[in-house]
Amino acid sequence: MPDSPAPAAAPAPADLGPRVRELERERMHLVTLVDIMQEITGTLNFVDILQTITQKLGETFGLDRCSIFLAEQHGKTARLVASYEDPSIRNYVVDLGRYPELKRSLDSGEVVFIPDAQDDPNLKHIRGALATRKVKTITVVPITWRRVAIGAIFLRTDRDGRAFSEEDIAFTQAVAAMAAKALRVVYRYERLVRRHAEQSETAQRAERERIALIAYLRRLMESVAERPGLQSEEQLGRTVADELDRLVDITVAVLAEEGKGR
Repeated sequence: MPDSPAPAAAPAPADLGPRVRELERERMHLVTLVDIMQEITGTLNFVDILQTITQKLGETFGLDRCSIFLAEQHGKTARLVASYEDPSIRNYVVDLGRYPELKRSLDSGEVVFIPDAQDDPNLKHIRGALATRKVKTITVVPITWRRVAIGAIFLRTDRDGRAFSEEDIAFTQAVAAMAAKALRVVYRYERLVRRHAEQSETAQRAERERIALIAYLRRLMESVAERPGLQSEEQLGRTVADELDRLVDITVAVLAEEGKGR
């Protein structure tokens, strides 16, 4: 009988290093994603949602900077609404001319990845500041809704931190998609609240108008009734009196139905 093939040799421990690191990164992504979902599903405040995302991403990746910008209609500026390094920043207008990578992502709706920020020709106007901060990579991931970029997540790493990988970019895109849906829910909720407030205000205004009208008619009738020489209602005749009673009943019924909002 031919000899059985020898079993394959078990991989050396050193060979498992890359796979272990990959699994650890996937675990970190999943934990961060669950944390973000738990945080943002408990609020309908869009600033709190975006601040939670920047905080979790900054902590997960050890970023030098993580910010979220919302686009403005004219396309020349954007609003910085959440910041990992300075949570007190909530509504700061920035000139997109100073952030060409952000403008490019908002205009195209695509990810902009700069592997070495200090060597990028588009950033030469801030090369000194980048060198001082030891900035390595810059990544801008758009937040899109119906294929339109409504904002972007801005991530920056320094040279002492770990490299930002393609898997990290894909994960950030998943977070951006989650942020877009959360913002859409908040927008619909706020629109519903505004509509309800407008309807309530309209109903209150109509009620005030009815009260004013009734008060006016009551005072008018009282004033006329007090005038001297007023003849008795008996002189109106039975037919006219019945018609007046009928009209009063109809008017009271209409006012009652209007008061119910029908």
